[in-house]
This record gives sequence, C-alpha cells and structure tokens, in this order.
Amino acid sequence: MRVQTARGPVVIASDALHFYANDRTGNPFPIIFDLGAMTQGWRISKRLAGGDESRVIAGHDPEVRARFQPVAGQDGEVVALHLPPLR
Repeated sequence: MRVQTARGPVVIASDALHFYANDRTGNPFPIIFDLGAMTQGWRISKRLAGGDESRVIAGHDPEVRARFQPVAGQDGEVVALHLPPLR
C-alpha cells in the first residue's frame, strides 16, 4: 500500500518485505511461492516510494519501532511513518 505523506510516498510493504534484512541481503523470508516475484516486489516497492528506501516499511520487522518516532501515549507500539526516520 502506498500512502502520500509530507515526506513523500510511503510504501507499507506488508508481506512483500517481511524484514529489512531480506532486501539488504537478498535472502527472502523462507516461506514463499515465487522467489522471482518476491524480489521483483522489493524493486517495485522502492520505485513506488520514489526510490527512497527509507520510505519502504517492512511488514513484520521490529526494527520499524527503532527506526521511527514513537507516537506519544502508545507505549512504543505506534510509530510516525509520515516523519523521517530517526536513523
């Protein structure tokens, strides 16, 4: 899903990119049907995010909470994806 934000389009990759490391290492999540389609999905996600990898959000990675500003009052479970990453 792509959402327009003040920092540009943000892509919520969901199951297309389980963990950031999957894309970084080229090693996909082990339960897949079509490896070629999955890696193509990584490229499409980056293109939909305007080429800015910081705007592609991995679907199941706890690292998301470390990368983005927590929303006040949500015990760190909700983060502000519309803001630039902290790191």
